[in-house]
Amino acid sequence: MSASSDSVTRLLADVRLGRREALDRLLPVVHGELHRIAAAYMRRERVDHTLQPTALVNEAYLRLVDQRDVEWHDRAHFFGVAAKLMRLILVDHARARRAAKRAGDAERVPIDEAVLATGGRDVDLLALDEALDRLAAMDERLGRVVELRYFGGLTTAETAEVVGVSTATIERDWSTARGWLRRELTRGGV
Repeated sequence: MSASSDSVTRLLADVRLGRREALDRLLPVVHGELHRIAAAYMRRERVDHTLQPTALVNEAYLRLVDQRDVEWHDRAHFFGVAAKLMRLILVDHARARRAAKRAGDAERVPIDEAVLATGGRDVDLLALDEALDRLAAMDERLGRVVELRYFGGLTTAETAEVVGVSTATIERDWSTARGWLRRELTRGGV
């Protein structure tokens, strides 16, 4: 992650203490990394998606800084929460689109074979979100790893930092989670 760990952690602590100037200084420091995460999400969306990475960053940032009860631990925690918020924003967007189409065809997201190995087919974003929720209910860390690696575009090392485990553990979790999701999405006829 490109944003300096110390500066982000320090600014988050100042934001938690209610220092308004820290909030003003935080966005320029984290914007590039948030945009990288948003771009990773948007690469997996359909080509004609109406939401752009910058809009996704802006919406996520507004929600992040509006979190009154969050104890920001450090930079990794902040970006981990940001990745989750971006996923939720995209799912909400897909639900709204589906509702607007009067329950028409579900929004489809291309999932490459290397990630979930679903035979190169598109996967319904809402079905993927539901499967990911079921995975997280069974094993919270596995759900978090998928969220950070696939949706957040984080590397194994970055994911290990956010989750607080070794890179070897993340690699095992990533492999397990991909297999489980592949079975769930295939079983569901997606």
